Amino acid sequence: MKIGVADTTFARADMGKIAIDEIKSNFESVEIVRYTVPGIKDLPVACKKLIEEQGCVVCIALGMPGGKPIDRQCAHEASLGIIQAQLLTNKHIVEVFVHEDEAASEKELLEICENRARKHARNAVALAKGGGELSKFAGTGRRQGKPDVGPVRYH
Repeated sequence: MKIGVADTTFARADMGKIAIDEIKSNFESVEIVRYTVPGIKDLPVACKKLIEEQGCVVCIALGMPGGKPIDRQCAHEASLGIIQAQLLTNKHIVEVFVHEDEAASEKELLEICENRARKHARNAVALAKGGGELSKFAGTGRRQGKPDVGPVRYH
């Protein structure tokens, strides 16, 4: 099984390295192909190339938009491109964006990057296996980057 990891030079943390470490530490039979691009709007084509040219069964698209309104717009445009790449390739691309304004400090920002990249790396492997593994977590309020919130309690 081959997984693509697309990341950017714009990001302030090496989330690609974190995701690769998570996959290698927990899944021995996974081959990883990394493709680094300048910014988040380059991620859709990077993932499409990883799928079509490198034979990846799933990709992780890691990026860090800045904290300004234009960065939110660029992130939205990149998300639309990632969705289009998924539809064109019929393969999952797990979008892993950490916005710079999600954290109050650089320490917290790095913690969010680490948590989100690791959890989504595990999600990508589950999707590569067919996605059935994730069914047991449906409706459980799992979060990536922040603590889980749990399911809504029925009274």
